[in-house]
Amino acid sequence: MPEVSTIGLVAALDIGGTKTTAALVTASGEVVSRRTAPTPGRSGAAAVLDTAAGLVEKLRADAPDVVRALGVGSAGVIDSGSGRVLSATDVLTGWTGTDLRGDLARRLGVPVTVINDVHAHALGEARHGVAAGHDTVLYVAVGTGVGASFVLGETVLAGAHSAAGHAGHQPSPYAGTLPCTCGGRGHLEAIAAGPALTAEYIRRTGRPVADLRAVAALAAGGDETARDVVRLGGAAVGSAVGGLVNVLDPAAVVIGGGVTGLGEPWWRALRDAVPAETLPALAGVPVLASTLGPDAPLLGAASLAWKVS
Repeated sequence: MPEVSTIGLVAALDIGGTKTTAALVTASGEVVSRRTAPTPGRSGAAAVLDTAAGLVEKLRADAPDVVRALGVGSAGVIDSGSGRVLSATDVLTGWTGTDLRGDLARRLGVPVTVINDVHAHALGEARHGVAAGHDTVLYVAVGTGVGASFVLGETVLAGAHSAAGHAGHQPSPYAGTLPCTCGGRGHLEAIAAGPALTAEYIRRTGRPVADLRAVAALAAGGDETARDVVRLGGAAVGSAVGGLVNVLDPAAVVIGGGVTGLGEPWWRALRDAVPAETLPALAGVPVLASTLGPDAPLLGAASLAWKVS
C-alpha cells in the first residue's frame, strides 16, 4: 500500500455507462484503495447515486486517514459550476438534470467537485501521467465515441455551454456522408469510433463480425480489408488531431481510449496523418499514448477535490 499523506485523503468517482469506480487518493496522486461495481444505468439516477455513494462509504469505512473531499468524473455534459448533468445519452436513464454535486455532498458530508469523465481523464494524464510537466495538453479519447479535452494550467476548457470537447462531431473527409450518432452526417465519430470501424468492415465485406476485437483479430491474422479499416481509423483520428493542434497549439497531445488497442498499424497511420495537417511551426508537438489507463479519470477528479478540501 502506498504511504498515506499526513494531510488526509480525497475520494474520487468515475461514473460510466457500464461501471462505476471509487478510489481513495493521496495528494501526490497515489491510489490507496478502490472499489468497482456495475452502473445500474437503466434503473434511474437514484440507483446510480446509491451505487456511487455506497462505494465511497465502503472505502471510507476502511480508510487509514480522514477523507476530506470527493471529486467526480461522470459521463454526460456536466455544468462544472453547479455540478448538474446538463445532458446524457440513454445509457444512463434519467441522468439529465441530476444534481450530482448536491446529492453526493448531502449523502457523504464532504465538499464535492464534478467534471465530465473525459475532462477528468485529461487532467489525470496532465497531472500524473505521460503529459506531466506540460502546461497545455490536448487529450483525445477514441472508444465507443470520440471525445476530447484541452487542459489549460490547472483546469480544463469547458466552454460557454459546458460542452467543449465533442471532437467526434467535427466534419471528417474520411467519413463521407456516413450517419453519425448525433444525427448529423460525415462526422469523425461516424468513421473512427470502435462501432464505426466494425460497421465499416461489414460494409466492405458483407461479412458479419461481432465487434472491434473481431476486426482486430482478423487484421492480425492477415485479412487485408481488416488491416485497411484499422489504418483508416488511425488516419481519420490523426487528421482531426492535426487540425485541433492548429487551433489550440498544445504543448503535447495524449491519445487514449479502447480503440488505441488496435496496435501499431493504427498508431502509425495516426502519427503519419497528424503532421500532414499541422502547420510547420507545430510539426514537433509530441503525440503520446495514454499511460494511466482506468486510473486517469480518478486521478483527474481527485486533483480537483484537493482544491476544495
